[in-house]
Amino acid sequence: MTKRTAKILERLDQAYGTDALCYLNHDNAWQLLIAVILSAQCTDARVNIVTADLFQKYDTLEKFAQADITELEQDIHSIGFYHSKAKNIISCCRDLVTKFGGEVPSSLEDLTSLAGVGRKTANVIRGNVYHEPSIVVDTHVKRISNRLGFTTESDPYKIEQDLMKVLPKDHWILYNMQIITFGRSICMARSPKCSECFLQDLCEAQDRCGQE
Repeated sequence: MTKRTAKILERLDQAYGTDALCYLNHDNAWQLLIAVILSAQCTDARVNIVTADLFQKYDTLEKFAQADITELEQDIHSIGFYHSKAKNIISCCRDLVTKFGGEVPSSLEDLTSLAGVGRKTANVIRGNVYHEPSIVVDTHVKRISNRLGFTTESDPYKIEQDLMKVLPKDHWILYNMQIITFGRSICMARSPKCSECFLQDLCEAQDRCGQE
């Protein structure tokens, strides 16, 4: 790890702490998995509003697996792409019940075999549930990692591989949590608050921020 990277991580730790907090409300692994599937192209805040009622109505994995797709679509209607998400959730939960004994698997291969689960979702589960060092590449991580010079890639998989080389393992899942907060409050996609940024002197994109 370079001195510059160490400084960036130290400042992120100071600003946001070192507790890996998940912004999606859940009580167990399968609830988190469903919440992450729902969160695609949607805010965590909106997902949390929907799942507050959803997880009371469908309070077991089996109820999701046996859900009527039209009814489930109505239950998640306020979230984007609700047709495909309802279909994926039912299929995913059926596989969890029939193939994995009602347990959310921990391996990347098993997780990505589930409907609606890609590397990003799988790594959220691996990091938050099983505490396996995992890097989650969302829009904030993609944008800010490029601005910080940690990667020049645009493909999420390639960004993940670059970050694995740059960041120490103990910051893999933590980096995502910190960058989400940083990206929402300071380093926004448009009109970033560079003058308020505690990483300004370490940023490689000051002259092009907000122009990506």
